[in-house]
Amino acid sequence: MQVTILLLACLTCVGHARRVVAKQPTAAFMPSVAGAQGHIRNPNPKGASYHPVMNEAGFNAKDMAGITAPFGFFDPMGFSADVSEGRMRFYREVELKHGRLGMLAALGFLVGEQFHPLFGGNVDVPSYLAFQQTPLQSFWPAVVLAISIAEVYSVFSFNSPLGGEPWSIRSDHEPGNLGFDPMGLKPADAKELKEMQTKELNNGRLAMLAAAGMIAQEFVTDQKLF
Repeated sequence: MQVTILLLACLTCVGHARRVVAKQPTAAFMPSVAGAQGHIRNPNPKGASYHPVMNEAGFNAKDMAGITAPFGFFDPMGFSADVSEGRMRFYREVELKHGRLGMLAALGFLVGEQFHPLFGGNVDVPSYLAFQQTPLQSFWPAVVLAISIAEVYSVFSFNSPLGGEPWSIRSDHEPGNLGFDPMGLKPADAKELKEMQTKELNNGRLAMLAAAGMIAQEFVTDQKLF
């Protein structure tokens, strides 16, 4: 059964790839706009601090969503220093994915420990141990398969690693946009959209810290949160 599901998933992904290439042959693994692969220039190379500002194509890292007062452009570890536009977009995509998972995890920890109807309702342990109480041979392969399908689709947003930069996102891809908005919450106004994106990022960042704190607390105490 699992082999059949895997084959169907592969066929679905192949079909999607063929449709993308048929509509626009250069869309899959399409390189960024001219200059996007170049490094972001430092306007003050002799200065003490170094942050990306703008590359040759006009991409400005400080125009991205997620910059919030009072911290402003906050990058004390220098992850955004001397990177291309494609790599910056990759970092943002990664941050969004982890933030969304963090929000689900923070909520799931609280709800799952009090309400757990799956597997006969017999899972009554701290959340960080709950996966060990499930039938791993049947449940987790399905979870991994579901995750892999979503990740395969994200491949089409990447720049080609052949002769280019690996782990970089095309400049025409909007970070985090999966084409999924059943409730029509996405604002049409660019300013309102950026504000909503910033709120999502900030909530995701807080949720990642919250989930990490929950895991640490349960690991230390070996007890459920409540």
